[in-house]
Amino acid sequence: MKRRFSSLLPLLLLDLLVSVSLAQTGQEADSRPNILLIVADDLGYADVGAYGSDINTPNIDSLAAAGMLFTHFHTGPSCGPTRAMLMSGNNNHVAGMARQLSIGLLGSPVRGYENSLSDRIVPFPKLLQSAGYDTYMAGKWHLGLNVEKSPHAAGFTRSFALLDGGGSHFDARGLREGGNSFREDEVLVTYPTGRFSSELYTDRLIGFIDEGKNNDKPFFAFASYTAPHWPLQVPDEYLDMYAGHYDDGYDSLRERRFRSLQEAGIIPLTSELPPRIDAITPWDDLSPDQQRYESRKMELYAALLDNLDDNIGRLFDYLKENNLFDNTLIVFMSDNGADGGDQYERGPYKEYLRSQFDNSYDKMGTSESFVAYDAPWAEAATAPFHRFKGYSRQGGIVSAMIAAGPGVASRGVIDSTYLTVMDIAPTFLDIAGAEYPIDAAIEPMVGESMVAFLSGRTDSVHDDDYVTTMFHRSHAYLRQGDWKISNLNPPFDESSFELHNLREDPGESRNLVQDEPEKLAELIALWRQERKRFGIILPEDL
Repeated sequence: MKRRFSSLLPLLLLDLLVSVSLAQTGQEADSRPNILLIVADDLGYADVGAYGSDINTPNIDSLAAAGMLFTHFHTGPSCGPTRAMLMSGNNNHVAGMARQLSIGLLGSPVRGYENSLSDRIVPFPKLLQSAGYDTYMAGKWHLGLNVEKSPHAAGFTRSFALLDGGGSHFDARGLREGGNSFREDEVLVTYPTGRFSSELYTDRLIGFIDEGKNNDKPFFAFASYTAPHWPLQVPDEYLDMYAGHYDDGYDSLRERRFRSLQEAGIIPLTSELPPRIDAITPWDDLSPDQQRYESRKMELYAALLDNLDDNIGRLFDYLKENNLFDNTLIVFMSDNGADGGDQYERGPYKEYLRSQFDNSYDKMGTSESFVAYDAPWAEAATAPFHRFKGYSRQGGIVSAMIAAGPGVASRGVIDSTYLTVMDIAPTFLDIAGAEYPIDAAIEPMVGESMVAFLSGRTDSVHDDDYVTTMFHRSHAYLRQGDWKISNLNPPFDESSFELHNLREDPGESRNLVQDEPEKLAELIALWRQERKRFGIILPEDL
């Protein structure tokens, strides 16, 4: 029987054990690999070159050539839930991010709805830090505004963090009056106006690594970029980089991306393109001026991603120049599917954004604009799947992921193994030799380590009985093996669940509710069980 300790004692014991280990083994402990985690914000599944895109991403592509590219990596449907799951290895309700940007539920202070990391989990950077790693992060946090909920509190030795969810790439303007908040370590700081986000975050992360490179410690570095999240702003030299590339429109791009995914081996040649969303106006029905404006959006999105890849290249160059690259495990991922929203055109922030920015054609892409590429282009970016960010369909939760470096045995391999973002924390802890605390007040992780799989010792991470459960903003799903139940639009009700076999129908275009009533009943019963397990609270429960 496992002993149970107070919530702090396991961490104190881990510190002591690591100190003894370092003293006894000396240089041996330092041979553990560095870890670099790169997260792109709202990147579309088919947007990276290695996934079949026409956008120039040679540095990200080089990772795929040197390691493994994954075609079935699952995240949350939105930024905050994914990041909570990433940091905790647990369900978003357990981790405190049941609903992004909403503290409590219907005015009640409900567990799970903290809108920051909860006290029921231990963030993995804190455990890596206790295990002898230097821990650094730069970029988007989105897991709490107070110093008690900051990256520093979560275990980062050094950090420069955007605390909010998104905003201008050139200054601190966000979605509302007062602007975005930034914190360096424990101190609130001012964003250096005029600096481009991806360049600034890269500089800060390189600076942190450089400061500690003689510490005789391995490092964990978290490059949490805000690109290619709206607004689609780029430095001047990128403004016209993709001029004319998308004049044939989003419908053509969607079909082209689907074919390129097949040609790249990302999806089977037998795959079928799901039906397009009826609410999206066909490209040919747009006026010439509308087409010109729309194609400009995609040009800017491509340029923003191109710039991100250039800055990732700067990170790689630094590591290579300082003899750190070969001993660094690098994981690249997106936090969710492509974003089909446009806050400038609709939503609660529209009036404020229009008072601050100008989206006229000549201003598009500059710091004076706040452009999003919206649902038509997002649908193209998630071509093999249905819907996009915010939805519990595959288009919202299946994202790009690539891993390369120490511990990754394969080179240039495309793999369809089922993975989730909750698997990353236990993987990194496994690599570091760190233990997750066993404590009555701390929920155990539900993700599973990928170490044995990445090294080639096993051929999967999860067995067929493994269950993934998600609920966020009335969008729900449960998956076990090839089977999945999910709802499309709020309000949520169990009767709205649709049933899909993802092996046969990855585009979720054939609802099997009538054909497989026994499987539906089985998964709904499992949903009820999992809902209680993770404390998923619905409005009717209050």
